[in-house]
Amino acid sequence: MNKAELIDSLAKGHFEGNKAVATRALNAVVDTIATEVANTGKVSITGFGVFEVLHREARVVRNPRTGERKQAEAMDLPRFRPGTDFKKRVQDAADKR
Repeated sequence: MNKAELIDSLAKGHFEGNKAVATRALNAVVDTIATEVANTGKVSITGFGVFEVLHREARVVRNPRTGERKQAEAMDLPRFRPGTDFKKRVQDAADKR
């Protein structure tokens, strides 16, 4: 599912077919999560999961094509860890297939 399909689904299920309201709602949620993770390092939504910053230390990496080794800088990366309810819902859907 891409963003447009998600907006369609939100509009049909929660916003009485109004795609403009669904778009604003989705954009507001995504923007708020991204801003808060960038500023505070963590957003936790009970039952859904945790958005957080993962710090990766500097390390030596290798280009698999050439074998060349070089130093990769330390960096902070966004990470999502699914919550228990989310994992269970995915597993239940997989069991039904």
